[in-house]
Amino acid sequence: MQWILIFIFSAFFICIFSTTWLKKSRKYESINSVASSYDSWTNDRLLENLWGEHIHLGYYEKPRLKKDFRQAKIDFVHELVNWSGLNKLPKGSRVLDIGCGIGGSARILSDYYGFDVVGISISQEQIKRANQLTTNKDFCRFEVMNALDLKFEKGSFDGVWSVEAGPHIFDKQKFADEMLRVLRPGGILAIADWNQRDSTKYPLNFLEKLIMNQLLIQWTHPAFSSIEGFRHNLLNSPYCGSSVEASNWTRYTIQSWNESIYEGFRRPFSILKLGPRSILKAFREIPTILMMRWSFSKGLMRFGVFKSRG
Repeated sequence: MQWILIFIFSAFFICIFSTTWLKKSRKYESINSVASSYDSWTNDRLLENLWGEHIHLGYYEKPRLKKDFRQAKIDFVHELVNWSGLNKLPKGSRVLDIGCGIGGSARILSDYYGFDVVGISISQEQIKRANQLTTNKDFCRFEVMNALDLKFEKGSFDGVWSVEAGPHIFDKQKFADEMLRVLRPGGILAIADWNQRDSTKYPLNFLEKLIMNQLLIQWTHPAFSSIEGFRHNLLNSPYCGSSVEASNWTRYTIQSWNESIYEGFRRPFSILKLGPRSILKAFREIPTILMMRWSFSKGLMRFGVFKSRG
């Protein structure tokens, strides 16, 4: 227990010090603070240089499997496509990617599976960069849009895809409603997200509350759903057309937290070439990444995947 406390307080100190030095708070205030954070992360190119076109976690079939981190991220996309049943949709199907980042997953969905993909993000800089990286613009397009106010008609899409966007969204029920509203009857929903333990059944202790608060503050999250809670949001939606299946993929993704740090040592020039400020930013992320790794290993956090048919 003593080493955990030392680690936690050290992490707090590093996070607070770097936040003060960089003069940039990441605490969630509104959708504008989320947009601002992702604009900054996109413009400094740190995440793209370190992790490639996919900001989400990777997929590892076995613990401690030796695999290129960027390939693991690509593998994750294919695993979620297959698990959700999205691969059963015919070529030309219209798919919405909510929280598309710089478009890595959207390009796979379009290029590999032949879908007509629209990716959205609240970040103007992410959309700008996604368009710069995309060559197949006829079937893979990107727009700035709020996930809680989708500018599409009911039943507009054959598939709806969202990976690690939910923690940035305040109203989880509205998020579920909007995704299901734009999904056509019989369409396929595929979601993957960071989720916290169900605190209604297993309340957080003092240390866990401290850790959870830092996980929210450091990466502009208003709140985490539990797997059970978000499944209820989907089932409770007036647009839910069938049952919702959820699964815990923590064991397949937890290695990503270590690998995300190792990438800095494998590709040191990807950080060094960006200058001293980016080097400090990279070190600033390490305490939060380690807290995430610890939280997932202890069950405080869980990686949930969800699928449903419209």
